[in-house]
Amino acid sequence: MSQDKKRVAIVQFPGSNCEAESAAAIRRNGMQPEEFLWNRDPSELADFDGFFIVGGFSYEDRSRAGVLASLDPVLETVAAQADLGKPVLGICNGAQVLVESGLVPGLKGRRPGMALAPNRRQVGDHLLGSGFFNDWCYLRSALAPERTAFTRHLKKGDRIHIPFAHAEGRFLAPPELLEELLANGQGAFQYCSSDGTVDSHFPINPNGSAASLAAVTNPAGNIMAMMPHPERTPGGDAIFSSMREAMETRATTEAAELTFQIGKEEIDNCQTSDGNEILPISLIITDTTAKSVEQGLKRMGFSVTVERRILWEIEGDNLPDNWQKEIAETGELFNSNKEFVNNSPVGDPSTTAVLRVTPRDDLRGRRILETLHHRFHLSYPQKLGYSVAWILKFESMEARQKLLPQIVSTHIFHNPVADKVCERSELPS
Repeated sequence: MSQDKKRVAIVQFPGSNCEAESAAAIRRNGMQPEEFLWNRDPSELADFDGFFIVGGFSYEDRSRAGVLASLDPVLETVAAQADLGKPVLGICNGAQVLVESGLVPGLKGRRPGMALAPNRRQVGDHLLGSGFFNDWCYLRSALAPERTAFTRHLKKGDRIHIPFAHAEGRFLAPPELLEELLANGQGAFQYCSSDGTVDSHFPINPNGSAASLAAVTNPAGNIMAMMPHPERTPGGDAIFSSMREAMETRATTEAAELTFQIGKEEIDNCQTSDGNEILPISLIITDTTAKSVEQGLKRMGFSVTVERRILWEIEGDNLPDNWQKEIAETGELFNSNKEFVNNSPVGDPSTTAVLRVTPRDDLRGRRILETLHHRFHLSYPQKLGYSVAWILKFESMEARQKLLPQIVSTHIFHNPVADKVCERSELPS
């Protein structure tokens, strides 16, 4: 293989599974791919000309898709190399990693400004689904060719036809930031019809993404987070040949920095509506999600034990006496073969904190509520809310007071765009 070919690191984490087709796309477009695992010496990334964070399920999407990989030390080196102008492409789970890391959209200080939230497939008022969905889609190149490292071989308005396969692919951003990044030329690709018409409705927009966004870049245009999979078909090759040309020419783009600032996040005390019932659910087996988050925090220097319970908040008006038994028998709120209702105390409140994370758009609660009503013909509950309680146990009261705000600021438990977080010293009852 020619030594003149640009070297691209195929960056992988535990659970990445798209390395073969990713390497094939890089090779097909005249570059030299090399697999780069998360546990390799990150300093070796300096020897590469570009970076491709591939799809899959890094760390099994524990906590949420992309967040644990985004906190891995290898991302700091990727960010430093991107600051030198080298291109960084993240596809599907790689896009989620870039968004969670703050590299996209690229706010000052790399603070998270966007989210890739669960898909919202909706027609009218009917929610068709919110989980994994795969199909083919048309994308419209929304920018002038020279605006990014990944659009140089596409004219504005050109269409590509490529597959997608994801559960959390819905780009979200605060309205002011969304307006600014679109005006700044960071909305690289949009979902469209076969004739190039951008339409926000399902199925043309397959996940409810804001502004029909399928790919977003940083202000400089050398980092792109893209949810569909151009690597899986020659129909997406223009993205990779553009990346090659950007490396060969060392192309740069003059672009304004984003001025939007995320306000200081205040963590309030949790409130539960009077009369509502709370059903806390724990795993019978080891909770690998909690363990992975705990290990991630310890890698960052936080000495803390992490447990997790799913919380279902059920509107308590006129519930029958046997409501808990009837709901348990549906198997919708928890699987009794591996989960149980856990009302046990969480621990000493002076050394224990409970962070309750609630999605701002609770699609899971809405979907299961519809199932309880329409499939199981239950007349209750009127409302159903889903959240996660993260139980943090510290070595002392002083450690709790000092470390809790720092841990919350890592956003390992929540994305501030997609989630709300509140604090309490015990679980609601």
